[in-house]
Amino acid sequence: MNKIGKILLICGAAMFALSLLASAQVRKAHFAGHFYPSDKAVLVKMVDKYLSSVKKKNIKGKVNAIIVPHAGYSFSGRTAGAAYGSIDNEYETIALIGPCHRSYVKGAAIYAKGSFQTPLGKINIDEKLAKKILKADSIFKKNTLAHSNEHSLEVQLPFLQRKLKKGFKILPILINDGTAEELARMGEIIAKALKGKKALIVISSDLSHFPNHKIAKLMDESLIFSLSAMNSAYFLKTTEVLLNKRVANVATVACGRAAIAAGMAAASALGADEFLKLKYEDSFDSNPSQSSAESVVGYLAGAFIETGKKSEPFKLKLSKAEKTELLKFARYSILSELKREDPKFGLRQNILFNQPAAIFVTLKNNGRLRGCIGGTVSRMTLYDAVFAFSKAAAFADHRFMPVKLKELEKINIEISILSPLGKINSDKEIIADKHGVMLINKNKSGLFLPQVWKQISKKEDFLNEICVQKAGLKKKCWLDKNTKIYTFTVDSFKE
Repeated sequence: MNKIGKILLICGAAMFALSLLASAQVRKAHFAGHFYPSDKAVLVKMVDKYLSSVKKKNIKGKVNAIIVPHAGYSFSGRTAGAAYGSIDNEYETIALIGPCHRSYVKGAAIYAKGSFQTPLGKINIDEKLAKKILKADSIFKKNTLAHSNEHSLEVQLPFLQRKLKKGFKILPILINDGTAEELARMGEIIAKALKGKKALIVISSDLSHFPNHKIAKLMDESLIFSLSAMNSAYFLKTTEVLLNKRVANVATVACGRAAIAAGMAAASALGADEFLKLKYEDSFDSNPSQSSAESVVGYLAGAFIETGKKSEPFKLKLSKAEKTELLKFARYSILSELKREDPKFGLRQNILFNQPAAIFVTLKNNGRLRGCIGGTVSRMTLYDAVFAFSKAAAFADHRFMPVKLKELEKINIEISILSPLGKINSDKEIIADKHGVMLINKNKSGLFLPQVWKQISKKEDFLNEICVQKAGLKKKCWLDKNTKIYTFTVDSFKE
């Protein structure tokens, strides 16, 4: 081969390599023809039908983020339409956050360059935004491979293409797991990068997988309620306590739990202060001819909204009747132990009772303390916590002998539901009669509920007694610079 031929061969090979590189930057529509139609005309007709068939709710405020399901359109398309029907039609950037179903992703996987393709055309990646986020924190990683065969984000694109005006870009992010702190950090970084842009966060997740139709609704509505707390750590805790109920056939309570937590944190950082449920149904509701009521998947359309209203810290608001029911259950819990019964409880019909809660149960006999045990961290549902701590207060408080059956009718029961702990810098921030106080020094800790102010009204004495009586520390331990002080409030009610 002569010199010119060699040069042409080398140039041809280089051009071919460049073409392969360029094509590698276009993520093809892997799930067209499977999760949604591959024919453009059919797809347009289907998506437009879903967008127009749902009555739009009157949303007062700016939508910063939406939660959308990601199943096949014949199952979740109607619910997805309710979410996309709530947004504006013009955005600069859409941050897509969802789970990776087919491989484990450590941290957050970003598709940083090129475009995504659907039967309706290509959507470019916001490469500057991707670069900015990748530079901000090593928890975000460039990972094209994780996106190559994942449907959770791809199925959102035709809805965006039909709903929005042309010219928007996307930032695809896959998140599988992370601690509450890590997911909150991811959300805050995403929000910081989006500030100043006309942007929307799309969170892709289905809810419960494979319980029966009746249980799915109860479990899903319990989880949906937790979103109203606007607190990603509380949401994550709710997923844990619901999963720990070990309900038959439940594989997960939200396949995109990490994506929801990070997306909620991002929405909050951008100013969202309220969550609105737009639509809920499961696979049997949406497509009974192709699914069974014995094994369903839950779908949610919801919006995180910036209303500008001054909101109070979240707490469970129980009616008088609900409080009475819990007190009766607390008494039954003690009685069941005395009678050597071992009752099992599933999810409750009242979704408030399925929420995580930190509680204390206090027993008194003729006004004198007879037992008090609880926890400052919510590790179980409210209903389960009442059961566990009622029994513990009666039989496991080392300061007292176990309660006897003949004594039970003389005992008065009080339940205290705790707010989240808040760290303070000085005892001057403690408000007598309002705040409960927890002191922690190395591996020792102790607390008093706000009710104790009635017996110990002076702040110095109150804190000294926590040190000595509850934490086993020296008097005035609260003045030690190594002692951490936390305050909390309670909603208490008694028989």
